[in-house]
Amino acid sequence: MSKLPVQGPRAFVSFLLKAIVFGLAGAFLLVWWKPAILGLHAAPPAPPAQLSPPAPPAPPALSRSAVPTAGPGSDSRAPIVIQSFADAVARAAPAVVNIYTARVVTERTQAAPLDQLFGDYWPSYRQHVERSLGSGVIVDAQGTIVTNQHVVAGADSIRVQLADGRVADAKVVGLDPDTDLAILALSIKKLPVMPVGRSDTLRVGDIVLAIGNPYGLSQTVTQGIVSAIGRGQLGLATFENFIQTDAAINLGNSGGALIDIHGELIGINTAVLNRNNGGPEGIGFAIPVNLVRGVMQQILKNGHVVRGWLGFVPQDLSEEQSAQYGIQTGGGITVVNIVVKSQAYEAGLRPGDLVTGVAGENVRSSQDLVSRVAALKPGSEVELEGRHASQPFKIKLKVIERPTHELRRS
Repeated sequence: MSKLPVQGPRAFVSFLLKAIVFGLAGAFLLVWWKPAILGLHAAPPAPPAQLSPPAPPAPPALSRSAVPTAGPGSDSRAPIVIQSFADAVARAAPAVVNIYTARVVTERTQAAPLDQLFGDYWPSYRQHVERSLGSGVIVDAQGTIVTNQHVVAGADSIRVQLADGRVADAKVVGLDPDTDLAILALSIKKLPVMPVGRSDTLRVGDIVLAIGNPYGLSQTVTQGIVSAIGRGQLGLATFENFIQTDAAINLGNSGGALIDIHGELIGINTAVLNRNNGGPEGIGFAIPVNLVRGVMQQILKNGHVVRGWLGFVPQDLSEEQSAQYGIQTGGGITVVNIVVKSQAYEAGLRPGDLVTGVAGENVRSSQDLVSRVAALKPGSEVELEGRHASQPFKIKLKVIERPTHELRRS
């Protein structure tokens, strides 16, 4: 009888390794086939290959927080995505009105040749109605409208048409020719009101929209940027601090709104450079809303704007005058006219005198002097420095109220 071979330690280890390998293989197959046993989920199948990346989602509608602004640490290359200005227009446009004015003009007719031959004749006259158009902005629920003075000056009748089609007559509360602003009153209930912003935070390059009534085409919106700020000495008004923009401003836009991308009022459109005979294009001017706000408050309170005045008319020095006085251009102004019996006249100030300082600060231009004195309260005192002939002087003058030629209506 034969004996079975004795199984040694090596055979046992070989058997154990085979068992482990087969066990791991079986466990792998089981987990791959039934992943839920371990709480796993099968991976989703890979997407099919694409020839081009999918289109990005549409940008969100414009909102105040969606428009990034440059600042310390910001990335100036970051894209600014603006889908539309429709929300800004919808917020502001209902408060922009069309203004239609009319005035009766009486003219003397020219004498006929026979009338001239026979000497005396009875003169004849004829009348005709002059009509003009412009724009305005409703700034409060009481019906206060801001527009340009030149839009309504001398008008016998003023009619206002709202964006919703309502029409009514408006009354002049007060005019300020020195800034070319006018305040009207409208007696209609449930009026749309323009949200009023700030103009002192504007920067060159900011996007702006102009809303008005060009050429009688009813309400129209144009878009541009702020081209410059603080424009003055244009000969448009006594006090000039215009916003320059390339947003189209045409005949009939005067008195309309210049708004920012949030639909807030930042200026009143006033003028555009002459485009005749190949003149410049895209240069329009608007009165900043901070100036408008101050004028409106004074007119509503006093019926007119109260400003300081010293009783004389200043003028910028020419290069020849600056050389004659031995000062740099922009180092003072000269007096060209003065009110007789005013404090300035009684103190010895005369036409041709040089004024170099006011209230201890140098005078840069006639506009600078007029603006700084206008901000002083009538009744206060201010010190002037300058030269009379070759003699320097310092005099203290009492500030009086600046005269105005505004038209007042009941």
